Amino acid sequence: ERNLTTTVDNIAHIESQSLYGIAVVKVFFQPSVSIDKAIAQITANSQTQLRQLPVGTTPPLIITYSASTVPVLQLGLSGKGISEQQLNDYGLNFIRPRLVTIEGAAVPYPYGGKQRQVQVDLNTAALQSKGLSALDVVTAISAQNLILPTGTSKIGSKEYNVDISNAAPQTIEQLNRIPIKTIGTTTTYIGDVAWVRDGFPPQTNIVRVNGQRATLLTVQKNGNASTLNIIAGIKALLPQIKQSVPPALDIKPLADQSIFVKGAIQGVVKEASIAACLTGLMILIFLGSWRSTVIIAVSIPLAILTSIIALSALGETINIMTLGGL
Repeated sequence: ERNLTTTVDNIAHIESQSLYGIAVVKVFFQPSVSIDKAIAQITANSQTQLRQLPVGTTPPLIITYSASTVPVLQLGLSGKGISEQQLNDYGLNFIRPRLVTIEGAAVPYPYGGKQRQVQVDLNTAALQSKGLSALDVVTAISAQNLILPTGTSKIGSKEYNVDISNAAPQTIEQLNRIPIKTIGTTTTYIGDVAWVRDGFPPQTNIVRVNGQRATLLTVQKNGNASTLNIIAGIKALLPQIKQSVPPALDIKPLADQSIFVKGAIQGVVKEASIAACLTGLMILIFLGSWRSTVIIAVSIPLAILTSIIALSALGETINIMTLGGL
């Protein structure tokens, strides 16, 4: 944050907030600043900062917020037999990466659930009896929980594929079988002095769907994207996403803003039709001219069509504001 402030102090105001395990930095730019360039510079500076941060710090999630960045759709994740850790994990690592591929969609981290963590509960009495410390446990896990690359080996004129069995355990329970220290013929394992489990940090928020603990994914409209296109793209993607998650996981769309936009479009079409019919009928009754009646009846939809073409040329989308203008 210090280096970031030095870079953009002339064009922005920066605020920071601290949550449990999370730091939030808000950058407020002047109206004349190019947001795209500013985001690119912030992203570049943030990546260079990772080297100076503690081990395990993840890259920042950078989202552009403006007056038009509003939630357009919410997805509730729930399911019988699925823990809150799993709900949060599926939302963060399986569903969210698919949703952000939709153009114009910004998806923050999930709300609710429990952040999944592999936690090691130490037995201090057992550590002392074995002559070990907590650092020995950390060193053993770090040295023996590795993802090793594979490759090829050329022997003579032939090249062979080398398949290295990765040193990463397949299950959390297998972490308890990692050896820490061997004295003579006696080997001390993680499970002898600690217990590794599928845990979570202190929970900071709770989401319920129909009274059941759940996780909430909020989809926001980013920039000038069309609400209808974003929601249509997400709904078309949901059947594919459901194939990659357990059948018991229920993904329920909530707070669908496209309903209001579609309702407004129907209202504009309905009112335009009524106006054209009533105006044409009035001309026909009072003037008795079919020619004038046809001209009036055609001019109203043509005026709306011309407005839509002008809005499209200006890069505007069909939304509540433009429909209100029509």
